[in-house]
Amino acid sequence: MLKEHSPAQVKALLADRSILLVDVREPAEYAGARIHGALLFPLSSFDPAALPPPGKVRVVFHCGSGKRSAMAAARCAEAGIDHHEHMAGGIQAWIAAGLPTVTLDPASGGTIDRR
Repeated sequence: MLKEHSPAQVKALLADRSILLVDVREPAEYAGARIHGALLFPLSSFDPAALPPPGKVRVVFHCGSGKRSAMAAARCAEAGIDHHEHMAGGIQAWIAAGLPTVTLDPASGGTIDRR
């Protein structure tokens, strides 16, 4: 069963280092805005077997709006891998909550911390 977390809950889980946040968006989306500490694993190349075992790491998925992260959790379930958590509303909800992101500076190619 899919377990949903709010952006505030995910921020707290990241802060206490109790989860691995996996971003299942595509690289261009990730470059445009990402959450500090999130690792990119696009749904287009997603393989549940490549994730750390559930007993070792607690994985929470996120995407743009929540649809693809739910699909990633469903793929895990189909593969018999118990990673079933995601952030409701995706990065859109995260940004709407005023939480920090990292974005790309088009002028320099560097990153901009948006806190």
